[in-house]
Amino acid sequence: MLKSLLFDRWRWAVLLPALLLALPVIIIFASWLEPQTAIWRHLRQTVLADYVVNSLLLAGGTGLGALLIGTGSAWLISQYQFFGRRYLQWLLLLPLAMPAYIIAYTYTGMLDFAGPVQSQLRSWFGWSFGDYWFPEIRSLGGAILMLALVLYPYVYMLARNAFAEQSASLLEASRTLGMTPRQHFWRVALPLARPAILTGMALAMMEAFADYGTVQYFGVPTFTTGIFRTWFGMGSAQAAAQLAALLTSFVLFLLLLEKWSRRKVRYYHQGQKHSAPALRRVGPLRQLTLLALCLLPVVLGFILPAWRLLSWALANWQRTLNANFWQLVWNSFSLAAMAALLSVLLALLFAYAKRLRRDPLVRLPVQLAALGYAVPGTVIAIGVMIPLAWFDRHVDLLAEQWFGIRTGLLLSGTLAALLLAYSVRFLAVSLHGIEAGLARIKPNMDNAARSMGYSPLQVLRKVHVPLLKGSVFTALLLVFVDVLKELPATLILRPFNFNTLAVRAHELASDERLADAALPALAIVLVGLLPVILLARSTERRMQGTE
Repeated sequence: MLKSLLFDRWRWAVLLPALLLALPVIIIFASWLEPQTAIWRHLRQTVLADYVVNSLLLAGGTGLGALLIGTGSAWLISQYQFFGRRYLQWLLLLPLAMPAYIIAYTYTGMLDFAGPVQSQLRSWFGWSFGDYWFPEIRSLGGAILMLALVLYPYVYMLARNAFAEQSASLLEASRTLGMTPRQHFWRVALPLARPAILTGMALAMMEAFADYGTVQYFGVPTFTTGIFRTWFGMGSAQAAAQLAALLTSFVLFLLLLEKWSRRKVRYYHQGQKHSAPALRRVGPLRQLTLLALCLLPVVLGFILPAWRLLSWALANWQRTLNANFWQLVWNSFSLAAMAALLSVLLALLFAYAKRLRRDPLVRLPVQLAALGYAVPGTVIAIGVMIPLAWFDRHVDLLAEQWFGIRTGLLLSGTLAALLLAYSVRFLAVSLHGIEAGLARIKPNMDNAARSMGYSPLQVLRKVHVPLLKGSVFTALLLVFVDVLKELPATLILRPFNFNTLAVRAHELASDERLADAALPALAIVLVGLLPVILLARSTERRMQGTE
């Protein structure tokens, strides 16, 4: 028994890469073994309270905003028949293609003092500076609004599915008891959908905790900006890692909440399938109201920012569409393609090993390696940089002592660091898709192939991979787009003089060159539409099956 465990190639093939992918998170929490007393005293006396309060308010406000927008639009789409509903049910997903830091750039350009909105107000009313009050977009409230506008689809998707899966008999029973539609929503429909809604809300809050680009651009001190300042401003990677551990603790709590909510979803939806309630028909005036309510998040979260980016890009394309832009495209696309391929290969290895070896020695390392998706990119970057810098430093020291040469940065200053960070961050994205695809392949096919003398690796290559083409393509696309949009990890780990579309857009926006930042930002948004289109098509097919 012990010998079979020690010499099982599939277990070792999973254990070694899984431990490597889990290493950054382990490093982050291990940093507390050497507390930086002086720096922590300074942080406690100055900015730590701001980091904690602002991070909690940011996550809580974003979760609440996503809850209100997502649940409200999901209820209207799943219950009422009105003009434009067929298109709005997938148009409401479009803000997923718009990274929060990009929407922050566009609204700043529109709403700041020199922007078109305030300029038009001054022109109409003859106001000058100091004559009027206008809400400050670069604030904690502005950051919450930006994040809520692009993250509400997490709640919307899950809530809409939960409402659509509720039986028509529940509505009939509510009417029999004399409930109004409003009472049915609050007393019956909403409690049954609560686990799904909490799952979407937890996902939105995790994304808010992880955000760096928006809060940095708006000047809001949070954990993510504090990690940058502690590392690069105070020169202490150890204290930055300890801040990262605190942030990760909040995120892991939300992850546990999300897992608990998913179990509740499975519990509530067990049993026989029921027919969905018929859509309620309403008059023309109410149809117009419902159309406006559902269209508003799409306009604010995608159409208006995309139009602003497009107008800036068209006005400046002769200056910005040059060789430097195409170099950014090449850097971004090639890096995203390598990261996507590596992530999918690891996911295939892990998912197939779990299929072959259904025991904790395989399952637990894979689950540990997949935790990275819940960890902010800033945290992963620090967890990757610390061990790689330690390795580079010691190799350089030994090479100088033994051979009299300097090796320099072998790993920490190369694309290897970025690829490791992306693999940690996005493994779960590809793993979930591959596992879902494998689950649809019956074990009988494995048994038949093995009876013909195929080895497990041959079964994977000749049987499973051809059947997993759709799942593999979807996983590649999702990871590709996520890597393209990733900002903090790329900003920290990129090699010297290596820029991507996200980094360049961030640099230009930080220099207040918003019009110049439009073209790289627009390229990110256009590519980000691809997985949203796939998601919209799959959800539409699913909804047609329930209606």
